[in-house]
Amino acid sequence: MIRRFPAVPRCGALAALTLVLTAAGCSAAPTEVDGSDPRSPLHLTRLIQLSQVRGRIDHLAIDLARRHLFVAEYGNGSVDEIDLTSARVVGRIERLHGPQDLAWLPGQHELVVASGDGSVRFFAETDRRELARINLGADADNVRVDGRNGHVVVGYGDGGLATIDPVSHRLIGRLLLPGHPEGFRLNGSRALVNVPDKGAILAVDLDRNRITATWGTGLRRLNFPMAMTAAGDRIMVAYRFPAAVSAVDTGTGRVAFTRSACGDADDLFLEGGRVLAICGDGHVDVSNATTGHSEMRIATAPGARTGLLVPELRTLFVAVPARQGPASVWVFAVKGSAS
Repeated sequence: MIRRFPAVPRCGALAALTLVLTAAGCSAAPTEVDGSDPRSPLHLTRLIQLSQVRGRIDHLAIDLARRHLFVAEYGNGSVDEIDLTSARVVGRIERLHGPQDLAWLPGQHELVVASGDGSVRFFAETDRRELARINLGADADNVRVDGRNGHVVVGYGDGGLATIDPVSHRLIGRLLLPGHPEGFRLNGSRALVNVPDKGAILAVDLDRNRITATWGTGLRRLNFPMAMTAAGDRIMVAYRFPAAVSAVDTGTGRVAFTRSACGDADDLFLEGGRVLAICGDGHVDVSNATTGHSEMRIATAPGARTGLLVPELRTLFVAVPARQGPASVWVFAVKGSAS
């Protein structure tokens, strides 16, 4: 479940929040640019309109072989399929109940859709026909694919990770958690999980079906998106109150740094030496992944807080809901890495 929260005051705006904001690492506001500015590491190359889409847009997935992008349209109850070559919508799955996250399974040529009604559905590549459905009870949310075995791992309900065999479409495991999981990342049998309801980050072992560590987030709350380094030794976690990004050691839970960030982040990515936070306040926040130094903020649009980084295409997609104009996907070319 993705929740909206009030905007957080900027550093120094309220004396009563001085201690909290200082602890969160507030600093001078970074330079703000747009995708046409030559200083920007993101260059806006295209806008793909989703003219029939209303309401909130959630997460995205891609079929790299065909260069087809899938967009979970929560408020619209649909998933659109975009051909990136022609930049047009070529298909739609409708009558869904709050689609929240997606995963493309290249081995099966199937799309996984996790929805707010608790369902996890599998759809065929060619005709988008529903092949299977698993009901997890409520609030099926973030989806990840285990690189070891292709298993689909889904966060759901009041606290759980479900493991699904994508070949047989069978539920093969459940790991119970103390609260609803938001962003999580897999590293072998290990998963790092944001549980904002409990103000915690969990380390869990999927194979042994148990929680191995719990790290409290302290003054930083509402930890939703997460990114992990390729080595799995560090995670980046974005908080909504106060708006901040932290780097956390996955072995010890020690926080390497925390810095202020843009507000209402719902997707977070590591690109080379940079952290890219996509924020609903209308920015992509760019910072150095090693030092935490803020580079700049690239303007997008209000409510645009989800997206997808595709390293193979050197592209960042940002989903923009219909507010100031038609819903759309903004396509950014990603330029050179941070030093």
